[in-house]
Order: sequence, then C-alpha cells, then structure tokens
Amino acid sequence: MLEENLDRNFGFLTNDVARLLQNDFDRRVRSLGITRAQWRVLMWVYRTPGVTQSELADTLDVQKAALGRMLDRLNDKGWIKREADSGDRRIRRVHLSKEVKPLITTMRKIAAELRAAAMQGIPEADRERFVDTLLLVKNNLIAFQGNHSNGAGVSLNE
Repeated sequence: MLEENLDRNFGFLTNDVARLLQNDFDRRVRSLGITRAQWRVLMWVYRTPGVTQSELADTLDVQKAALGRMLDRLNDKGWIKREADSGDRRIRRVHLSKEVKPLITTMRKIAAELRAAAMQGIPEADRERFVDTLLLVKNNLIAFQGNHSNGAGVSLNE
C-alpha cells in the first residue's frame, strides 16, 4: 500500500475546503435568521422557479418529508409560495415570494464576497481552470455512479 500525504489528498482537501466555506458562510449570515439548508432550498428555487417539491427533494438529495417541513417553515416566513400544478393538482410547484427577494440579493452578495476571499491571490485564468477541473471531476463522478449503480466489486482506487 502506498503511503499518502493526506495534506495533498484530493478527497480530504475538497472536504476541508467545503467545510471551511460552509462554516464561514454560516458565520457571515447568522444575523439574517436563515440556515444554510434554507439557503440551499431558496437558491434552487431562485435558479429554477416553479420547480416541483419532488424535483427539489431529488436535486438536494433530501427526503421528501424533510423537505416538506422545510418548505412549511419557509412558507411561514413568507419566503416561498407553493402552488398546485395546472396540469396535475397533486403536484406542488415552489416559487419565491416578492418579500424574500431582498434577502436573496443580500445572501448572493455575501456568497460572492466569500468566494472572492477564498480565491484571493489566484489569477483569473487559474480560477477558471480550477472551476473547469471541478466540473470535470463532478461529471466523472456522476458518470461513475451511473456505470456502477449497484457498487458491487467497485473500488475507487482502481
């Protein structure tokens, strides 16, 4: 077995970077009365207005019941609206309310400031290459999961 420098291990590094970004983001938005989980939901609804609750649960990889409770809380805050689909009344579509738009603007600004701080000192061309590489890794992993959905006999070290 090869000895590995864990400080340069891709898996550990991506996990550490994600954790540091999340912790800093939480600190920056604490006073706004929103959680990271609520922010993720709001941003997906912002990106895909009218998304169904089922699609949202799948996209965010959360249980439908847990998402339903989260949407109840967001609705109680006046941040979202759930409307029946015009073609199938069993389907609920999620939209942002007008009242949440200023919060979305503030949160997007905070997220942009955090990303800028994280990328400080990195030339623009390297930033672009870094993001392109992350997208390639993401797509590789998605393809890998699709090809090995049962996981039998599969090793990520192969």
